[in-house]
Amino acid sequence: MTIELTTLPNGFRIVTEHMPGLQSASIGIWVEAGGRHERIEQNGIAHFLEHMAFKGTKTRSALQIAEAIEDVGGYINAYTSREMTAYYARVLEKDVALGLDVIADILLNPVFDPAEIEVERGVILQEIGQALDTPDDIIFDWLQEVAYPDQALGRTILGPSERVSAFNRADLQGFVGQHYGPNQMILAAAGAIDHDEIVRQSEALFGHLPAVTRPASLLQPAAFRGGERRELKKLEQVHFALALEGPDYRDPMIYTAQIYANALGGGMSSRLFQEVREKRGLCYTILAQAGAYEDTGLTTIYAGTSAEQIAELANVTMDEMKRAADDMSAAEVARARAQMKAGLLMGLECPGNRAERLSRLLSIWGRIPDISETIERIDAVTTGDVKTFAGQMAGGAGSALALYGPADAAPDLAALKARLAA
Repeated sequence: MTIELTTLPNGFRIVTEHMPGLQSASIGIWVEAGGRHERIEQNGIAHFLEHMAFKGTKTRSALQIAEAIEDVGGYINAYTSREMTAYYARVLEKDVALGLDVIADILLNPVFDPAEIEVERGVILQEIGQALDTPDDIIFDWLQEVAYPDQALGRTILGPSERVSAFNRADLQGFVGQHYGPNQMILAAAGAIDHDEIVRQSEALFGHLPAVTRPASLLQPAAFRGGERRELKKLEQVHFALALEGPDYRDPMIYTAQIYANALGGGMSSRLFQEVREKRGLCYTILAQAGAYEDTGLTTIYAGTSAEQIAELANVTMDEMKRAADDMSAAEVARARAQMKAGLLMGLECPGNRAERLSRLLSIWGRIPDISETIERIDAVTTGDVKTFAGQMAGGAGSALALYGPADAAPDLAALKARLAA
């Protein structure tokens, strides 16, 4: 497989990976603009903009956008994260040029019809309502808010309904003007593609655009503060989410954090799954994961349990975190490493995941590290490294707690931290 990278004079980056034997390709444009690039009065506008991209351009109606891709059996979609907005399509080899043309059209030529804005506003308000009715979704937004209070990184991606209700055409155009310059975009494609053909088409579509300078003040550095949010509601379960401050994605410790999270709660053989679910029957779902941003990271534990069992679940979770610092075994670390490597390699058999990886790594590092380099970094993490990291998580790491449901009996954050320190 061959990775090729071309940067146009205006900063527009094109990275592709040809995958022999495939008859389809995934192609998309990742914009380095997400929830954390919004001012407080803009909260939710990056996501709103993602929705509006499919609502009509100067050359295609909303229906024509969908038909252009689906008439050839393709698929088109988008998503908004806290640091990126992505627009992507999966098409057959012969339709790659069409896929790129449609994506370029929705990015470069949106009309933001006021009538369509009102229609989509209603859709997004319904999406917000659905999220509020989904406890195991909304609790992670609350956890993020508690970890990073009064910061863009702590706000929800969907935004509050009162702000979404007020956005207008000028607001959308203003965000595009500041954050959708060619130098803020990465075109990534993988599968049955021809790099030179994509570069030629990209030059025609994007080469004339002027670079955009984004004021440094628009990216607020993250400051993990932590705290607790407890929302009492009559639900079947208490939803428990704990976050500990971890490394950012450029920190070499990120691999240690991911292996620790895997060993703690990444699968059926993990400590939390075995102790909390298998031995004690305290929950159906419990998991741990390590996530990262440009300048911060979170190691997160989530579980759902009954009101009668939440105290025991929370305390046992703390005990397992503490124990991991003392007796994490070489076998557990080896298993977690194997899970990470297998997950990475299996995922890369899909062109969509390949394109995602290309865009993400190029944004982070300015280059595409070889997969073997990533594997070497995973293999370099020792049992001692994981135990040291576990000690940091159980000891001095900042922490945040979110609880939702019949959580009256749940220990508070101070009690949980005291149990870890005991």
